[in-house]
Amino acid sequence: MMQQHKAFIFDLNGTMINDMEYHLDGWYNMLNNKLGANLNRDVVKSHMYGKNEELLVRIFGKDHFTLEQMHDIAHEKEVLYQEAFRPHLELIAGLPAFLEQAAAAHIPMAIGSAANTFNINFVLDNLHLRHYLQAVVSADDVASSKPDPEVFLKCAAALGVKPADCIVFEDAPKGVEAAMNAGMEAVVLTTMHTREEFAQYNNIKAFVADYTDPVLQHLFA
Repeated sequence: MMQQHKAFIFDLNGTMINDMEYHLDGWYNMLNNKLGANLNRDVVKSHMYGKNEELLVRIFGKDHFTLEQMHDIAHEKEVLYQEAFRPHLELIAGLPAFLEQAAAAHIPMAIGSAANTFNINFVLDNLHLRHYLQAVVSADDVASSKPDPEVFLKCAAALGVKPADCIVFEDAPKGVEAAMNAGMEAVVLTTMHTREEFAQYNNIKAFVADYTDPVLQHLFA
């Protein structure tokens, strides 16, 4: 049984919108067709956490690109991603009603995402979500990426609540690990990863396919 929490923190990609396959396509094509990495999709998927520049360093090494080159590569990939995903941009099933219910219950909400401001604005502005949120913390606002807890701790501080009073909505193992490192429980959206990929984490309250799952009503009990 899940008790009511004082604050909700949402990851964005794969958690509020089901777009991770579009990010995977974007990185797969960029890394292989433009940068010659010669990686299969599973390997590319395994690197899809943290900041874009960190992904490039993990794959190519620290000194392969200049910081300016990495920024340009990442921006080009994000422009292509947005163009491909724009016709499909919508919240995951059940999330509009869930956000309304949380707002009516006066539960403060934040986004804590490894996405950059450019991509977060793309979602928030096109789907008109800003009025639900009391804080947004992006990759541009932190020094250390997930699984470091910095992004979620900054969200809790911005919302004025203790980390233990927050529940994080995540779709990725590294995100759940970041929540665990922040002392927060998590609800996992199984949009991109299977339950088995989260076996090592003990802070998971529930696995859900989307926000229509009735188990989430326990968060308001």
